Amino acid sequence: MSKILVVDDEENIRKTLAEILTDEGHDVMLAEDGEQGLRCFIEDGADVVLVDIQMPKKDGLTLLTDLKGQAQYCEVVMISGHGTIESAVRAIKASAYHFLQKPLSMIEVKQIVRHAADAKKHRDELRSFRQRDDERYAMIGKSPALQKINSEIQKVAPTSGRVLITGESGTGKELVAYALHKNSARAAGPFVKVNCAAIPQNLIESELFGHEKGSFTGAISAKQGKFECADKGTLFLDEIGDMDFATQTKVLRAIQEGEFERVGGTKTIRVDVRIIAATHRDLLKLIEESKFRQDLYYRLNVVPIHVPPLAMRREDVPALAEYFLSVYCRENGITQKLLSQDALAVLMSQPFPGNIRELRNIVERLAIMSAGNRISGADAAGIGEGAKNDSESIFTKPMLLSAAQDELERRYVTTQLELNNWDIPRTAEVLGLQRTNLHRKISQLGIEKR
Repeated sequence: MSKILVVDDEENIRKTLAEILTDEGHDVMLAEDGEQGLRCFIEDGADVVLVDIQMPKKDGLTLLTDLKGQAQYCEVVMISGHGTIESAVRAIKASAYHFLQKPLSMIEVKQIVRHAADAKKHRDELRSFRQRDDERYAMIGKSPALQKINSEIQKVAPTSGRVLITGESGTGKELVAYALHKNSARAAGPFVKVNCAAIPQNLIESELFGHEKGSFTGAISAKQGKFECADKGTLFLDEIGDMDFATQTKVLRAIQEGEFERVGGTKTIRVDVRIIAATHRDLLKLIEESKFRQDLYYRLNVVPIHVPPLAMRREDVPALAEYFLSVYCRENGITQKLLSQDALAVLMSQPFPGNIRELRNIVERLAIMSAGNRISGADAAGIGEGAKNDSESIFTKPMLLSAAQDELERRYVTTQLELNNWDIPRTAEVLGLQRTNLHRKISQLGIEKR
């Protein structure tokens, strides 16, 4: 059921529309002029507003402008008994959803209102997703290092320049990429992410450029690639240093020409996409080893932004910890907990080799394990001490050597998975394993994601 507001100075029209729309299951409110209609909308809101153009006190086009200026969003359908092309064009330019002319067709009215209500619902969902993204990608802190990054973002975001973001794993490179998108002229377009390390080499070309039906085994239908999905928006190529050499060549062409063909296709597809890339690897070293194309590097590295490790911006730890704690408590429906100054001091003293990702994991663990609504310094210290004592017990507790080896291996692999946020390709690289071997190891050791 949607909330509908009818604003018309003809009583018969108001009553007829009220009856028709109420029968459709809508909650209908009535107003006899523009001023009353605006007051009604401000006080009670509405999903769809039907507005007559010719009204006393405040005409429909003026009301349309006023409605669009409100904080709450609605779809507006204009109605006119003296319809002209000029008034219809003015209404559509002012963001009206549709324009109806009297005498009204009730079938058309019901259909238009239904579509307008669906459009309102879709916009609300989209706005909710973007609000969640804004929170998820928030850059928290006021350290000089972060201020420098924000300054660089403000300078480069409005341009079309490509950006290469470098830094250790877990430092927040994805947050920088999103901030560049959100502050650009493409903010209304899609922000599409591709983790080049997480996609098997035999599938990454299809993932990026799409494929046609029957182009390979399992391609039962045509599929758009990430480049197409990011048209008029931003494509974020995370861990670009892990992309295989052959795919790099095709990505270079797509960047240079703005066009490509799907796997198994012959039709050239043109897109307008801004590329932002990121890596924790030394691309210049990879170029020396002939593992990364030098020309692609220079195409991507128009504007470099380096994200320092958390240890280099330690003054941001309190703000980050309190932010993560607030988000975790809200998302899990538990009473808001607070970090004591002693707990913050303990967190400030940690080395954080896993950077911001490690800090978030620690804060979530504290939220789960601590008693009461206040996390003490002892709670924070206990997280590290508990892990230390637990490890030491392996050496003091009698057990078979094979069992001790399995336990040590299980704990070490689990720790690496958590530090890398369960990124299997990245963890496999750290451990020097093939991805399939790591999957097998996780199963053998009985490791489960928290």
